[in-house]
Amino acid sequence: MVDFSLNANARDDLGKGASRRLRRNENLVPAIVYGGNKEPQSISIAARELNKALENEAFYSHVIKLSIDGKKQDVLLKAMQRHPAKPIIMHVDFLRVVAGHEVTVHVPLHFINEDTCVGVKKSGGVISHTMTDVEVTCLPKDLPEFIEVDMAGVDLGDIVHLSNLKLPKGVNVPALAQGADHDLPVANVHAPRVVSEEDTTESEPKADGEESAE
Repeated sequence: MVDFSLNANARDDLGKGASRRLRRNENLVPAIVYGGNKEPQSISIAARELNKALENEAFYSHVIKLSIDGKKQDVLLKAMQRHPAKPIIMHVDFLRVVAGHEVTVHVPLHFINEDTCVGVKKSGGVISHTMTDVEVTCLPKDLPEFIEVDMAGVDLGDIVHLSNLKLPKGVNVPALAQGADHDLPVANVHAPRVVSEEDTTESEPKADGEESAE
């Protein structure tokens, strides 16, 4: 388990103009902390420190020790807005974590044993992932960094659904409580697409004056 911590400062200068000045002049990322029966608090975080933390996949689904002007609290990364064209983080939302209260978080899926998958080794199939993360609900102490999807026994034509995931103790997938229609596919093994000659060869243009043979 990796321990994550971030330093932040409270800010009173709000609005789009203030946020632009933070990003442009001070290399800071505007953010907000909310939840936990407390008022939302606007903060700023050094862009360099935040970008370093984001290099680790576990940061997205891990309890973070956030120090605001020296006062520490546990939070989760709830939302992040990126610039559409530049590698710049525009804004971040953090959710306060309260011990004993469940949290809902998107946790990464790690697909294992794909090289020994029976549908690939014996039948020449191809693995497709239809999800890269899954939304789970659990207590903060039970929050996993990732959930493994074992592909070893998945045969050609088989589909791995949410209900097939082996969840750690205390971790639930809320979608499954909504009925069978929400038991979505996570991965599958299918036959490779056969590209016919007709698919790869375009019709040759007829020579000038050539008439149809029909």
